[in-house]
Amino acid sequence: MTENSQAFASAVLAWMKALSESDDHPYMISTNALTRTFELKDDSTLTAVDDLSIDVRKGEVFGFLGPNGAGKTTTIRMLACLIGPTSGEATVAGHVVGRDNAAIRNGVGILTETPGFYDRLSAAYNLKFFAKLYDVQDVDGQVEKYLRMMGLWKRRDDEVGSFSKGMRQKLALARALVHEPDLVFLDEPTSGLDPEAARMVRDFISDLSEQGRTIFLCTHNLDEADRLCDRIAVFKTHLLVLDTPANLRRQLFGRQVVFHLQALSVDMVERVSALQFVRYAEGIDNKLVVRLADPEQHNPYIIRTLVEAGANIQFVGEMRYSLEDVYLQFIRNNAA
Repeated sequence: MTENSQAFASAVLAWMKALSESDDHPYMISTNALTRTFELKDDSTLTAVDDLSIDVRKGEVFGFLGPNGAGKTTTIRMLACLIGPTSGEATVAGHVVGRDNAAIRNGVGILTETPGFYDRLSAAYNLKFFAKLYDVQDVDGQVEKYLRMMGLWKRRDDEVGSFSKGMRQKLALARALVHEPDLVFLDEPTSGLDPEAARMVRDFISDLSEQGRTIFLCTHNLDEADRLCDRIAVFKTHLLVLDTPANLRRQLFGRQVVFHLQALSVDMVERVSALQFVRYAEGIDNKLVVRLADPEQHNPYIIRTLVEAGANIQFVGEMRYSLEDVYLQFIRNNAA
């Protein structure tokens, strides 16, 4: 090992030791160059997760978004210690992945995209079985609490094999929470749920966050992610971008204000474009679209300029881009 390699290894070990021994560091999850490869039948390798370095803060709802096959589920499986990383390091709830796996598995909750149950056993018995595995003290009380919360109490004695996909999903969510974990991994938590049940789950996730729980959320429902997540990582084998939804919008599109006019002339567009603070201005029908860094400060000057140019302003609004617009733009910009 070279001197530089030894120095790097020492620095990594020091980082891991500091994270695992500190009780007051602000992160529930920290990864450093986390990587997972798989060997294929033809002796080639597939890299599912490549050099992932992220920090997930305590108490936040962290969105992990990406297309099918991007490596999201593999990432969750590594962080929940269901599979080991090929290289890199991670700490979860102050425990080191690869060293404290049992503690991590006991201390987190996980909802997989395709949860499995003992179909010939009742919903209550399934939940009791897993509660006992987690050493829950008041098993009957916790089982009743979460079955009622998920609207399954009246079906508690029915075999899970008779449940619909949505009911199984709600039971899986109850199973992920029955031991009251501080960190919950949710992989498509509203998949298969009707709108009322999906809303109940979203409200429940918000309540968990308000209680100080940390939620690591994978979802293809981008409107859901936009409403729930404090920060979002867009991921496609490797990390593409990580920020708040609002900052991601500004990063890609800036802030665009739409001035709706009774009639729009070329002179009006030219006058507004000449203002020093205007980044971009374009006329579309009788609307003037203007990109600005600070609309609250600059809108009055634009309005004054338009009025001086003879414009009759009907109303002013800011253009809103959806998280879907942001997500698709990042994915397209990083297409293989």
